Amino acid sequence: MSYKKMAQQQQLLHFCDSKHPLVYRPNFFSEVNCRGCQESAYDSIYCCPKGGCPWYVHHKSCAEVPLGLHHPLHPLHPLILFDEKTVYPEEKEKSRCQVCKESRNEYTYRCYRCDFNLHMKCAVLQLEAEFHDHPLTPLGKSITFTCDICGKEGKGVPNQCATCCFWIHRSCASFPRRLKVVRHKHPLHVTHSSLELRESDSRFCQLCVQKVDLRYGLYYCSKCNFVAHLNCAIDKGSREDINLLELKDEENEDAELDQSVESATAYKVKNIKMREDGTEIDTEIEHFSHEHDLKLTDEEVQNNEKCDGCVRAISPPFYSCAKCSFFLHKSCANLPMKKKHWLHQRPLTLRKTVIYCNACYQYCNGFCYISESSGFELDVQCSLVPEILTHEGHKHQLILSYTSFEQSCSSCGYEGNLVFRCTTCEFALDFKCATLPQTTRYKQHEHPFTLSYTAEDDSGEYYCDICEEERNPNHWFYYCADCTYPAHPKCVLGESRNWKYEGA
Repeated sequence: MSYKKMAQQQQLLHFCDSKHPLVYRPNFFSEVNCRGCQESAYDSIYCCPKGGCPWYVHHKSCAEVPLGLHHPLHPLHPLILFDEKTVYPEEKEKSRCQVCKESRNEYTYRCYRCDFNLHMKCAVLQLEAEFHDHPLTPLGKSITFTCDICGKEGKGVPNQCATCCFWIHRSCASFPRRLKVVRHKHPLHVTHSSLELRESDSRFCQLCVQKVDLRYGLYYCSKCNFVAHLNCAIDKGSREDINLLELKDEENEDAELDQSVESATAYKVKNIKMREDGTEIDTEIEHFSHEHDLKLTDEEVQNNEKCDGCVRAISPPFYSCAKCSFFLHKSCANLPMKKKHWLHQRPLTLRKTVIYCNACYQYCNGFCYISESSGFELDVQCSLVPEILTHEGHKHQLILSYTSFEQSCSSCGYEGNLVFRCTTCEFALDFKCATLPQTTRYKQHEHPFTLSYTAEDDSGEYYCDICEEERNPNHWFYYCADCTYPAHPKCVLGESRNWKYEGA
């Protein structure tokens, strides 16, 4: 038995949804698990094109399994495919698989005469993995084993390669041989038990900045020595949704993939001045963010004004408006209108609006980079932080770490998925603390504050002189040495520190 296929294999009538044909989507990533096997749906899939059925997503292999089969484990009667999600709770025991001895919400082959059941995955006699040269065969019974790809020990039915003495979970066989992550310009390839890697020093995943076990599978770029855990690379927050069939290894220097691609600046030149060395300087500009022309000045500004772009204290050289209180650092005026950032796969556009930054989790009413299609938002300070960070508050280099679980910032204790981690020690720093200004002012204090990383004394009593509440001595704080005046960063800068009219 088979499904009815239409339009040269592009559509398929499936038993789980008789209303709409499923449409074939090659190299497609979905946030919904496969309806058939309940595992992440990526690469070639079938899905329902109707917006009301987003849960009908299938791997190509799961969508095209036969509706019925004769299986050597039950030769007396044919087995018929059904969806275990439709089974009533009181009947779950009857639907337990004869191979893995479990009852799961996935497609199952069943003999209704004998109550004999085989999960769709357990019924497959041979399995092919993109990254392995030989077919894999289910062992036929549930045992405790260690998967040669993910390295995890568990009980289940292993799929083995008799040629290579290679045992893996069925779910691990579905890892694509080749993929692209947002934070690396070349495609990554699956490798396992690589002598090239095992002969090197201990390694860490360059996506989550945690150690990798080189005895098991990982994604690897041999050109750049880039290593990533399998699950880190396949995660929806890391993986780039592009057609790898059109991307060749030798073409990866294409401008569309180059993370440094930036467009022209966001202003028109109105007046130019020639310096003595022959270089030109734009003395008057028309900037997209302001209705009036702006003139360049090297004079100090009074009244602790802030830049309308980065929302930091204004300092020369800067552009200002003669008609209203609008200031713009020269560097902020020179920001490109579009840029490709390593935190997001789509190009970002410069805007001046109120956003909630996806990196530091704070509100900003200055310049920001946003993706019109996905809603991703990044304030200008976070957009300028490099992926590998050197910070005065820590002696080692810090590398951006993205994980599906929350990590704690050593500077403030806040937990989030995005931090800069040290590969030498357990230090971690979130975007909010990584972008704290080294010096700043508070509107009710005459001296500037300096960012401090260690407790100012050994008194054992630490308080904020603004809110008069206790401080954690292990967390960073602002300090005025002239007045012996410590304060929480949030008290000096405001809760939404990227806000022109709040805080300092």
